[in-house]
Parts: sequence; structure tokens; C-alpha cells
Amino acid sequence: MNMMNRLLCSAALGLTASVTAVTAFAETPANMLVIANRIDDVTTLDPAESFEFAGSDISRNVYSRLVYLDPMDLSAGYQAGLAESWDVSEDGKTITFTMREGVTFQSGNPVRAEDAAFSLQRAVILNKTPAFILTQFGFTPENVAETIKADGNTLSITTDKKYATSFVLNCLTATIGGIVDKELVMANEVDGDMGNTWLKTNVAGSGPYKLDSWKPNESVTMSAYEDFYGGAPEMKRVIVRHVLESASQRLLLERGDIDIARNLNPEDIAGVSDNADIKVVDELKGRLMYLALSGKNPELSKPEVRQAFKYLVDYEGMQNSFLKGQYTIHQNFLPATYLGASDENPFSLDIEKAKALLAEAGVESLEIEVGVREAQERIEIAQSLQNTLAQAGIKMNITLGTATQILGRYRARDLDVYLGAWGPDYPDPQTNAGTFAYNPDNSDEANATGLLAWRTAWNPGDLTDKVAEAVTETDRDMRIKMYQDIQAEFRETSPFTIMFQQIEQSAMQDNVMNFSTGQAVTAAAYWQVTK
Repeated sequence: MNMMNRLLCSAALGLTASVTAVTAFAETPANMLVIANRIDDVTTLDPAESFEFAGSDISRNVYSRLVYLDPMDLSAGYQAGLAESWDVSEDGKTITFTMREGVTFQSGNPVRAEDAAFSLQRAVILNKTPAFILTQFGFTPENVAETIKADGNTLSITTDKKYATSFVLNCLTATIGGIVDKELVMANEVDGDMGNTWLKTNVAGSGPYKLDSWKPNESVTMSAYEDFYGGAPEMKRVIVRHVLESASQRLLLERGDIDIARNLNPEDIAGVSDNADIKVVDELKGRLMYLALSGKNPELSKPEVRQAFKYLVDYEGMQNSFLKGQYTIHQNFLPATYLGASDENPFSLDIEKAKALLAEAGVESLEIEVGVREAQERIEIAQSLQNTLAQAGIKMNITLGTATQILGRYRARDLDVYLGAWGPDYPDPQTNAGTFAYNPDNSDEANATGLLAWRTAWNPGDLTDKVAEAVTETDRDMRIKMYQDIQAEFRETSPFTIMFQQIEQSAMQDNVMNFSTGQAVTAAAYWQVTK
């Protein structure tokens, strides 16, 4: 049985299992929210380590941050979270936050400035995948005790140079900005791990929801934290079920067994659109679908080969068929709506041009492996690429696996090609510039897994310096130009083929109100939902 047949059989069995598992449900209770989503990418719940899409959704609802952005009203700017206010020093390097009084963690412990300092210091010291979001400000394990510190009810952070205050605050809205309960975490420390092992499967937050259970590749269950400082959520229980197949999600939604289906394909979206009891909500996300070619493969590291791949993608064909309404062509690392985003899309399917580039590189035939997560639209993209690449003499073998399996190999530099998605970690252009086009140390020893350029073993050359310069530019118009110039060079020279930007279509029961997936800047918010 080949890989594709095994996948189809698994899908059929998964549908049967899903139907069997939900026969006890007639409809969801008025105070419960049940969501079908793909959550097989969740590897940890620790905010200092979590770096996956579904993990961000969990973190946003169980942890609070110093500041946050409300996806229901992005025009409102930064909202006071655990910090009720903040001031900036005259030299622009120190931000001092005044903590909100009377807030408690779900453990009952008070939320203190000391907890906030510990949380940020801990993230730098542990140096897990997302640590670069903080270390880019000059924080190191050796200096965090002085650069991030609490004084009574205030927290001060001092960066190595002056940055735009908005950039610093943007970074603090990321998952890594989640504030943990120091007393609870350190009570569960093992061998100096600062509670990391325990926090992989437990929560020590003050967010609107408490974690009841996380069953990997199966479900996440949360219950309302009644003492949440923003007010108790109306949905007293939230269940997110891992349902891989679009057809299974649609069946559950039409039967009333779930409130929201987040992964319906265009065909199933069209199928439910005529149902008066179901509505479809579109949100332009920051998520990009892309190919990454590994520099570890000597053939794929050739500039002409990288360029050829960009002409071997049937962008329009995919956008107008199985991705219709859910992805739009986008060939730049900054998503539309971001400061400095470019709308230049210079590449289109051109087999003959690709062949000429391959010939110029001295490549007559090539066999490669691509890693693909077991998700319907990604498999279909891979199959389309397999077809167009074959026309240019490239044999692409598709390896399917769970998100955890494929991401693990990608982060270990163990794939010829990775086909996947990337979403911004915070609402500033540096979030993607600093991962796609920045790589100051390309050695294996650097282990900079948070940088996509490092994962592909690519040295961006002068782009690294240009990205570093752009992040300190305070003139808005100049900063926009800098990022657009970086993207123009990146499009022509990088090992990345950026193809599409996602339009997430959430199908939901008509009585579900105020649900947002986070638009292009953040993750899903459950505490605002009403029925």
C-alpha cells in the first residue's frame, strides 16, 4: 500500500472514529464552545517554548500578557493587560510598566511585577526556539537580572539601543510574552529546568481560561477562570477537537455537534453556505504558505535552481481551484496589511524558463524529498508541485507526517525541501524579516531553530545587516522603504518560494458571535465569544 493510499484509509477510519465519538452529542450547550481544528502541531504549552499555530491559540486564552491587541478592534492599538500603564525613558531605551492591582493567577497567587520579570528572564535563560523575539533587544542570560527587573509594583526593561516603542510592545504581545506564576512554576522545577518539563503539559497562567486537559492529537479542554481580571467569559467551557479531515468537520458542524469548523476546504465551504443555520466568516491571516530549499543539498543551494523553483509553481491554477477563496497569491515574506508589505508578485508558472535556469546551473535531473504535514490543502499543493517539477526533470518524493514529525526534521536541517506555513509572531515587520532574511550565524552549532534562514542553512549575506538596520529605523516612511527593498532582494536570491497568504474561512453556527481567529496579527480569542 503506497503512502497516499495509507493516508486515504486513515482519513476514512478517522471519519468513522469522529462520528462514533460524537454520537452522544445532540447540540452544544449554550455556555459551551466546541471547535474542530487541526491541533497536531502542539508540542508544548510552555509560553517560553511554544512556537506553533494551535499552541498560540491555547496560550492566548490561558495566559495574560503585559499588553495585548484586540482582534475585534485593531484600531484601538495596544490594550492594557497585566500592565495598566507604561512610561518610556528620555533615551528611549527603558520602558517601565506599572502592574495592574488585584490580579490573581489561576492558582490563587497574586500577579506581581516579580512574576513578570521572572517570566521574561526565564524565556531568555531557557533560550528555546522563540527566544530570539526577546534576545534581539540585547537580553542575554548573563544580563537579564539587570536589564529586566522588578521594583515593587513596577517592571522595567532596558534594551541595548533605542527601538521604536511600538516594536518592543509588539514583541511583548507574542506567545513568549505570557506571564507565568513564579511560585507555582519553581515549585515544579526539576534539575534546574525552571519548570520547563512541567509547563510542557501544565499551565500557570492568569488568562480567561484554565486548562482542564490536553490530549495530544486529540483534544484540548478549558474551563472559564471566574476571577479573570477582564471578567468571567460567557463560554464556561471550551473544547477544541483535533479533526483532520474537512469532510469530518463539515459533518460534525451540520449535525450541530460542534459550533465552529476551522478547516473546511472550498468545496465544503460552498456546501455549508446554503445552510441557513451556518455562517462563514472570512479573515485575512498573516499566515504564508511557502517552500524552503535546503542549502545542505548542493544542487538546491545553486542560485539558478532556487530561481527555477519559483517558476515551477502553478500559482493561479491552485488559487483558482482547490485553494479558491482560502489563499491568495502572495510572493513576499511580509503579509498584506503589515507595515512595509509589498504587492509585487513577479513569478508565474513558466516551465521553459525553469528548464533554462536548471540547464544554466548544470542540473539535468534531480531527485529530492519534500516534507509535508498531513493536511489536505498542503498535500494537494505538494501534488501540484510534484507534477510541475516533473515537467522540468525534477523528481520530488513526498514524505507525509504529523506536524510535529515534519517540523522536527525541518528544524534539524534534515529535509531537502519543506512545504509548510509560517505565521507572524507579533504585529511588526521585523517578525518575518528577522526570520526569513536574518541569520548571523549559519553554523550547525548555532542551533537557531527560530530563524527560517538558519533552518534552510542559508547565509543571507548583506540582508542580515539590512534587517538589523531596518529594525532600529524610527522614521516610518524610511522603514517601509527599507523592508520593501529587502523583500525585492530576497525574492530574487533566497531559497524560499513564498506562494500564498491565507484567508481563513471559519464556518460556524449562526448563533456564535464575536469569534475571531486573530486576523493577521494574533491568535484566536475564545473569551469574547457569546451565543
